[in-house]
Amino acid sequence: MGYRITKWIAGLLLATAGVWLGVKGVRSTGSVLRWETLWVVPLLLGGAYLLTKQLSAFDLFRWMTGSIVAALVIRMAGRGVEHLTAIQAAGGNEGLAGAISSLVGALLILAIYYYALWTKSNVRRVLENIFSVPELIGKIVFTMALLAIYRIGFHVPLVGVNQDALTELAQSQQRGIFGEAMAYFSMFTGGSLQQSSLFGLGIMPYISASIIFTLLVNVVPALERLQKEGPAGHKKIQEYTRYATVGLCLVQAIFWMRYMMSPNRLPGGMSLVYPEYAGSTMVFLCGVIGLTAGTIFLMWLGEQIDEYGIGNGISLLIMAGIVVRLPVAIQELASKASFSLTASAGGIGMEKILFLAASFVFVVAGAILITQGQRRIPIQQAKQTRGRRTYGGQRHYMPLRVNHGGVMPIIFASSLMIFPGVLTRWAISRWPNEFTRTLEWMFSNGSYMHTLFYIGLIFFFAYFWTTVNFRPKDMADQLRDMGHFIPGLRPGKRTADYLERVMERITYCGAAFLAVIAVLPTVVATKMDIPFEISAFLGGTGLLIMVSVTLDLVQRIEANLVMRNYGGFLGGSSRIKGAYA
Repeated sequence: MGYRITKWIAGLLLATAGVWLGVKGVRSTGSVLRWETLWVVPLLLGGAYLLTKQLSAFDLFRWMTGSIVAALVIRMAGRGVEHLTAIQAAGGNEGLAGAISSLVGALLILAIYYYALWTKSNVRRVLENIFSVPELIGKIVFTMALLAIYRIGFHVPLVGVNQDALTELAQSQQRGIFGEAMAYFSMFTGGSLQQSSLFGLGIMPYISASIIFTLLVNVVPALERLQKEGPAGHKKIQEYTRYATVGLCLVQAIFWMRYMMSPNRLPGGMSLVYPEYAGSTMVFLCGVIGLTAGTIFLMWLGEQIDEYGIGNGISLLIMAGIVVRLPVAIQELASKASFSLTASAGGIGMEKILFLAASFVFVVAGAILITQGQRRIPIQQAKQTRGRRTYGGQRHYMPLRVNHGGVMPIIFASSLMIFPGVLTRWAISRWPNEFTRTLEWMFSNGSYMHTLFYIGLIFFFAYFWTTVNFRPKDMADQLRDMGHFIPGLRPGKRTADYLERVMERITYCGAAFLAVIAVLPTVVATKMDIPFEISAFLGGTGLLIMVSVTLDLVQRIEANLVMRNYGGFLGGSSRIKGAYA
């Protein structure tokens, strides 16, 4: 019954989308033969096919995805052909890169779809296994539905705020401290203050509260005792974290609403709210309550994904906010691409495109390597003799992560590096002299001194976070109590010193790689004259979050498949073990 309902809903959605887009295209173009209206035909045919055929769950997904992919390919190819026709009629080469990129992109999407869902590839085998587990499919659909709710609420504006004026202000100050702070804030919080929607603060207050309590657990004895109590203590700490999140939301929302409602933000002394709402206490309170309620709702969504969906809910919300910016960056790259070796001012030539592609592959591969990298310490279990039998004696390993701090060092370092720029701008406005101008140049984004301080802070916070969370003495005591030891080392202090020494060395390697991928986008944007919106996906916080969350999601799906004796992402047979002779 549930399958039939899903099939009818999918078919009706495709057919309805095709009719609506077709009517919209006819009204805008006046002809059903233009590319703007022809690309809706696969949606109509796909919807009709799903309504009339009896398909399995995987075939339903394959045909529904195929209808959407076919519509997208026709749209991209049609635009590319129209651009080529216009270029040929004009007799120039302007816009040739965009037309060719549209055609190549359409062929690439079609090839990926065919390889993943129609050929006998490993990807198709894994997808078939996933659709063979109804419980896993339910978790994935539930997670995607909540992420869709998040993206819908992302566009619900606050009461009384002039969204056009706020966007214009953010674009005018894109290269300044305000623009850099807003872009950085939007990158890893899942929100965007440039739109000032209900989810404008994102999930950052909850992340800040979690970090605060992570640090307090190590210094407050009462919280440390709670953590050692097990699930009950963790639940209590989680409750305190929620209360702290509400307090941080109120503080940040008050500051943001005061900023938007204060005058002189726009030319003519106007604020960022509509003139009829200037100075309104009701609008101020509605904004504060709306921003706070939006963050609390996001926190609730994340917890629902953790409990009923698949993956880490908070991380998936942040990743969704990052991934939606990727098509915009690709579109901007295609619009500025040039196939000549000497690109015009503001253009991106072939050598830069090849460098960006190679750098992206290198950084993604390096991020996966450093995220999964471990230093395995051999652990020997002591032998125990009971009667005539000897137990124990096995050898296993203690994995120590190379990047123990994850993305936290970059977050802390980036947050602190905002303040020198703010202070130097304030100083030069008060005391405009050669010394303050030199300071402003030294701490401007992309300068040598700014990069050097940035790298130093990443190393400092990498060691700081490792020191706070990694306790070699406690680990050595636990090994001793369980009757385990590291070969060649006596239990106790020598084991703790060895673990600390190893962790210091691998943390240096992890911090060095973090520094490279954090600095690379700024260096590429500054030295190669590439927009930061494009180079930002070469590294930094956003890329690390995308890689880490994707790996975690893949591992959880893998665990669900292996638990039910299906072949996972890492290979193996697609047959159910024991089901065949």
